[in-house]
Amino acid sequence: MKTLGLLLALFFTSIIATAQAKTETFTITVTIDNVLNDDGTVMAGLHSSETFMRGRGLQDKITTIKDGKVTIVFKDVKPGEYAILAMRDENNNKKMDREANGMPKESYCISGSPTPYGPPTFSEAKFNVVDIDLEFALRF
Repeated sequence: MKTLGLLLALFFTSIIATAQAKTETFTITVTIDNVLNDDGTVMAGLHSSETFMRGRGLQDKITTIKDGKVTIVFKDVKPGEYAILAMRDENNNKKMDREANGMPKESYCISGSPTPYGPPTFSEAKFNVVDIDLEFALRF
């Protein structure tokens, strides 16, 4: 009988430990409401310091524009430091078009800093996901 009690105690302890070890995740909702027209799409990426300005993000989204507004939702985000990059892909070629001098032709925005001078940096754009869902209103 003692063995059965001990086994049950170990079983329930392992269930509780497993439940507590599960990492809670959060949702980040981004709204951009100053898009000039509904042409093209908006591409947005959720980035860590390792992926920022280096291509694909941890999560990448493409959404259509409706009435000059888009809403992008990143789900299952673990606690940590992140940044958001978004661009309006007017011609749907899935890349940032640039002028001859390297300046972007298409609108873009980042979290943290509405108008960066020069290329954006992770330190300007970063925010922390700690214990609640987040909402951002970004502007092109």
